[in-house]
Amino acid sequence: MFGQLSARLGEAIGRLRGRGRITEEDLKGTLREIRRALIDADVNLEVARDFVEKVREEALGKKVLESLTPAEVILATVYEALKEALGGETRLPALQDKNLWFLVGLQGSGKTTTAAKLALHYKSKGRRPLLVAADTRRPAAREQLRLLGEKVGVPVLEVMDGEPPESIRRRVEEKARLEARDLVLVDTAGRLQIDEALMAELAHLKRAMGPQEVLLVLDAMTGQEALAVAQAFDEKVGVTGLVLTKLDGDARGGAALSARRVTGKPIYFAGVSEKPEGLEPFHPDRLASRILGMGDVASLAERVRALGLEEEVPKSAKELSLEDFLKQMQNLKRLGSFSEVLGLLPGVPKGFQVDDRALKRLEAIVLSMTPEERKDPRVLNGSRRKRIAKGSGTSVQEVNRFLKSFEEAKVLMKTLEKRKGRGLMGMFRR
Repeated sequence: MFGQLSARLGEAIGRLRGRGRITEEDLKGTLREIRRALIDADVNLEVARDFVEKVREEALGKKVLESLTPAEVILATVYEALKEALGGETRLPALQDKNLWFLVGLQGSGKTTTAAKLALHYKSKGRRPLLVAADTRRPAAREQLRLLGEKVGVPVLEVMDGEPPESIRRRVEEKARLEARDLVLVDTAGRLQIDEALMAELAHLKRAMGPQEVLLVLDAMTGQEALAVAQAFDEKVGVTGLVLTKLDGDARGGAALSARRVTGKPIYFAGVSEKPEGLEPFHPDRLASRILGMGDVASLAERVRALGLEEEVPKSAKELSLEDFLKQMQNLKRLGSFSEVLGLLPGVPKGFQVDDRALKRLEAIVLSMTPEERKDPRVLNGSRRKRIAKGSGTSVQEVNRFLKSFEEAKVLMKTLEKRKGRGLMGMFRR
């Protein structure tokens, strides 16, 4: 997501790079391009106008017309405006000794999957969640949550067809009490579109159960339509926060940039993949940084630490073996696709892609070597290279290119050592 917006903003600001002082017309032209980029990304028109006006005022306040580095001043100003538009500071639901949260939204928004992801997220933090499949009309929806609950290891209480809210409340309270569950996540009924019957049911269920949080799950790929859905749910039911799903999708991203301003509700979480672990707290500053191509090392560092990879690095680049190289490649795969990981690093060109299939071939080459060969590639003569090529389904030329790349990687690792830690994982040590 945000690929096109990122590129457009980068182009608009990039035109000022390498220039000395700029004129007022230069600034107007840059702001005009930024406004067009936002509107083309499906950002709400009023939000786009206010955003550009804020950037203009801040830029003039920082005397960008007199600056010798106007591009850097504009970039910093746009970053601050983006962060503010996305919510400013990170906000999360307040946790109490006992918690009851509703998840509401249209069918297909990712609500049920998000319920399971939230359960896994808080389970990993020591909470004892309980999932409630509260769609009284669609048994298939209840079955979906039951299967997801099994996958993440969280119990699911299923309502019965046509069960009244008061009965649901009593059964939920009893199960939560008997099993000492301190976070109840209620997956409410979804519909293909907003209707009065849906809203009346939700309002009745809310009155009966009294949730502390009502989280509206929005599909970020639906654009402006998501904002209308948010306003309707807030008006009829009352919403305390938002969860944006499919932020890893190929959409223009306008909903994410507009949701906070239009609804007035904080964005608590973002869905970043289909995996059960693919839910992250929403960090406005990090997303603003990614949109502007400044990377998101903080999020990457959290992934590294969560997987316990920060210590899994060789002592020095000088001692780096092919066994170490293989291990780090496998560790990187656990963080996500290589293109995704590179996208979190600053300085990587926008749209830069890595062929994961080609990387698998490199992995196969190393796996076709003996432990001795991985430890000391200097023993790899012609006959050994032929054997490795045959065993990995590659050619001798590919094996030769890989070995050359390995030596170049050692040079890169030496460079990283001079920065912080050793190796790529070492960049993220506390």
